[in-house]
Amino acid sequence: MKVSKVVQNEIDSLVSLGSKIVDKAAVSGSRFEGADLAEVSSWVTRLGQLVKKLYGENSQHYKNYSEAISTDNFYAIHSRWYGHISQVQGIALTVKHDVENDLLSDIRGLLQAEIFGNFLEIGEHLLNEGYKDAAAVTIGAVLEDGLRELCKKNDISITKPNGSPMTIEPLNTELAKHEVYTKLVQKQVTSYAHIRNKAAHGQYEEYDKSQVEMMLLFVQNFSEQHLAS
Repeated sequence: MKVSKVVQNEIDSLVSLGSKIVDKAAVSGSRFEGADLAEVSSWVTRLGQLVKKLYGENSQHYKNYSEAISTDNFYAIHSRWYGHISQVQGIALTVKHDVENDLLSDIRGLLQAEIFGNFLEIGEHLLNEGYKDAAAVTIGAVLEDGLRELCKKNDISITKPNGSPMTIEPLNTELAKHEVYTKLVQKQVTSYAHIRNKAAHGQYEEYDKSQVEMMLLFVQNFSEQHLAS
């Protein structure tokens, strides 16, 4: 399905703005306020409208978007809490890829609610379809959520003394320190967290598809070993 020039321009604008927001969040020592916060709110609203228009309200893309923006403290954005923003940017990147490669009509039917049981399956599908960058962001978000759940399971705090939520590396450090898993696993988590961050910051040439495939296998095995009921 071809899209109009207006829609194409909107997609380009949203991806560019998302990259700017992620870069700004990565170095922000304090929470976004004022114009920065208004910019995020506008970006989130515009992207939601576009995803709904292109894929439909019942599509998995729109459900992913809705789930991402439902994150607790979504707008408390700073350098230690912006993984969820990277996840939203991953959705924007996927939309851009779909449109540029004229894949919208091909995948619209595939991305219905019943196709995928969870975000990890979505990440695997994105990877198989050639969206390595969006896949890396999605799989990385699954890993971070998994670490958070593992901390809860082992009565380890997931917040810092000042009340701000821990991100992937502090969670990883705490889990290794409490010997929930080995130092080797800690190093692996750190390695894959770096790939997720590179994807979120548009550093697409610094990793390849095979590394994202290894990342997917690691997170699948990690989930089965540590998070299975």
